[in-house]
Amino acid sequence: MTDRATAREILAAVTDDFSELPHPARESTPDGPLAWRGYDASHARAAERTGETESVVCGTAHVEGTPAVLIAFEFGFLGGSLGERTGDRLEAAYRHAREHRLPVVPLVATGGSRMQEGMLALTQLQRVARQSALTREAGLPQIAVLRDPTTGGGWATLGAGADVILALPGAQVGFAGSRVRPPDADPAAYTAEAQVAAGAADTVVPLAELRETLGRWLRLLTGGTAGTTPAPSGPGAAAPGSPLEIALGSPSEVAPAPVPAALGATGLPATGWEAVQRARAAERPRAEAYLDAYFAHRLPISGDRCGGTDPDGMLCGFGEREGRTVAYAAQTGTATRPAGYRTAARLIRLAGRLGVPVLTLVDTPGAANDADAERQGAGAAIADVFDAVATARTPVTTLVIGEGGSGGALALAAPGNTWATPDSYFSVIAPELAAAILKRPPTEVETTADQLRIRPQDLADLGVIQRPRGR
Repeated sequence: MTDRATAREILAAVTDDFSELPHPARESTPDGPLAWRGYDASHARAAERTGETESVVCGTAHVEGTPAVLIAFEFGFLGGSLGERTGDRLEAAYRHAREHRLPVVPLVATGGSRMQEGMLALTQLQRVARQSALTREAGLPQIAVLRDPTTGGGWATLGAGADVILALPGAQVGFAGSRVRPPDADPAAYTAEAQVAAGAADTVVPLAELRETLGRWLRLLTGGTAGTTPAPSGPGAAAPGSPLEIALGSPSEVAPAPVPAALGATGLPATGWEAVQRARAAERPRAEAYLDAYFAHRLPISGDRCGGTDPDGMLCGFGEREGRTVAYAAQTGTATRPAGYRTAARLIRLAGRLGVPVLTLVDTPGAANDADAERQGAGAAIADVFDAVATARTPVTTLVIGEGGSGGALALAAPGNTWATPDSYFSVIAPELAAAILKRPPTEVETTADQLRIRPQDLADLGVIQRPRGR
């Protein structure tokens, strides 16, 4: 394989049974729609050099057992540029995907629209965007793989418009190609790694791991159901009749494995302040422990697609539990940043389109409230999560696993389907801040915690969380 893989080479890297779709027919005038002198000759040379008749190869294949429509760009054919015939093939591929209920995998390597066809080439982006939107509305996943280079309209449609975006290491990725950027532009900003760091792509995948990773993503995103989420067997869900079993699965259908008592508290807190101390304890299990115990395997998504990530505050992705796909958005015990909320909203809406239930784990002292958070749109980001949960098209189940700090925690909670572990609390405001607002001395913080009624059993009495049967 060459350093810059051809369309056929990248297809061979991810599948063994690629079958090309028929080419839509189009009659063209000499030298194309603009009568661009020498265009036919350039087209013929590209065909001879690459063995292809256009800049894209479209077909069907199985990737690690999952059938999909694959769209592979041939950069050696006029820079992988999009023209009218390219648009014809892309449109046909997307239509085939919808007709046969198949996910779409664009393997992108393009410099943008074809200059020799002028505005007619540029308008192919509208065709592609429409086909992508129709496929999204049909509930079919789109997983893009960014190769070198992915620039211009190809990045702004097939690449950035996908549900999950994988990228090969070192690939040039950006709307501006290398020849049209400002002369002083930092080339490091136009890389796959930079796009992941900026939240515009999910992860970088080495070529040797691409087939396996792509296959896992395809299985997850095509294996979800809109039914009830199966019960985790992680911390806080130790036995039949536990909150997660009741909330997420039928005891007659799902039998959670026992959980060692050391993984979490078992008895309920006696006071509000004890609930706070338990939730803040360093030894309490965090989101990673719950997710690892619950899922057989999981894959993360990253980034809000608006220039931000929150890897320390919000974990989002899809996992497999007993053969079923579940989406998750989990706070990690730190103050959640705006990018974290926007990533969670993106996750919940994607899960809804794909018919996948959602599990949210609440654990935050509150939303980040520093000046940067305000400049990054904290209020709008939290509102976006409230909206995503309120309008979710699939079941959302919430477990409070630690601190439930005000609206920054409530945004992720499912109304009428929120549960809590014994080592958690949920409060309109932290007891210390409530005492300060009420002008009470520090000695009254513990009393204030009791007055706020923030223990799990208090929350159940108030109807804020669900009460497990038999308790």
